[in-house]
Amino acid sequence: MTDKAPDTPNAPHVPVLLRPLLSGVSPVQGRWLDGTFGAGGYTRGLLEAGADMVYGVDRDPLAFQMAADWIGQYDGRIELVAGVFSRMDEYAQNLDGVVLDLGVSSMQLDQAERGFSFMRDGPLDMRMSQDGPSAADLVNGASEEDIADILYHYGEERASRRIARAIVRDRAAQPFKTTLQLAELIEKNLPRTKPGQSHAATRSFQALRIAVNDEYGELFRGLMAAERALKPGGLLAVVSFHSIEDRMAKKFMQARSGRTGGGNRYAPEQVKDQPAFELLTRKAVGPDDQELAENPRSRSAKLRIARRTDAPAGEVDGKMIGMPMLTAKTTGRRR
Repeated sequence: MTDKAPDTPNAPHVPVLLRPLLSGVSPVQGRWLDGTFGAGGYTRGLLEAGADMVYGVDRDPLAFQMAADWIGQYDGRIELVAGVFSRMDEYAQNLDGVVLDLGVSSMQLDQAERGFSFMRDGPLDMRMSQDGPSAADLVNGASEEDIADILYHYGEERASRRIARAIVRDRAAQPFKTTLQLAELIEKNLPRTKPGQSHAATRSFQALRIAVNDEYGELFRGLMAAERALKPGGLLAVVSFHSIEDRMAKKFMQARSGRTGGGNRYAPEQVKDQPAFELLTRKAVGPDDQELAENPRSRSAKLRIARRTDAPAGEVDGKMIGMPMLTAKTTGRRR
């Protein structure tokens, strides 16, 4: 599982899998919603490919500040929405398409003051919306059990208990305030990484970021919101960067397209809803050699696309699509 870690501190933002995305949803037309506006790469790509209008949704105020310099050239064809994509159906209806680029953006990773990365020292923050409890609040306030639960389920960190125990021990003497302070503690409590391996703190930082921003909950609710917001024939495109996100997108599209498989004598086949989507990508689409050469950050990216049918919108269960589930105690404490 690889997150979008920076390869160089000042690497520019490049829209990942933009070419295969535009090819997969061609012809691009009508009204689209970019649920993770970021630096605007997907929005501009959609408009230049033929979309009439794009709603750009983001919870990070910085995204809209950065767009101020160029948004005017699109002559009112972009409507910026400060919010979360799990509420997209409240912002727009009868959409021709929705695109979601999951995870943390390059511009967030590359700013040390945002506290997303351990590549440079900065405050232990990680908040995409720049409000609410930070990663420092979680690390310094949650119980050992809760921290271990988050690291294991959200970061797939095998040494979650050992790291949580060390965090609780060290914070008693000095609270965690910076990214390097936490990264160094994690590194001390794990075997030395071999050449070519990810930094020892990668999984833990990913897990904390996901917990702080409720990213899996957002994705779960956002996929259902997209189903409600798309008109018949509308397209849903999801770009993910690690296995859990891709699994959730894959299983959601399979479940809502009626491809969940048959039953057996232990688990009889359930009555299925009328398919709400048609799969356009049977397998995830990854970067080609050209994109890998142009943008090494694309190496773990996967694209999935589905087309909305005219069936009524429905719901899925989080467990059905592989959403990691924290204990009720952990979830309640964090919120």
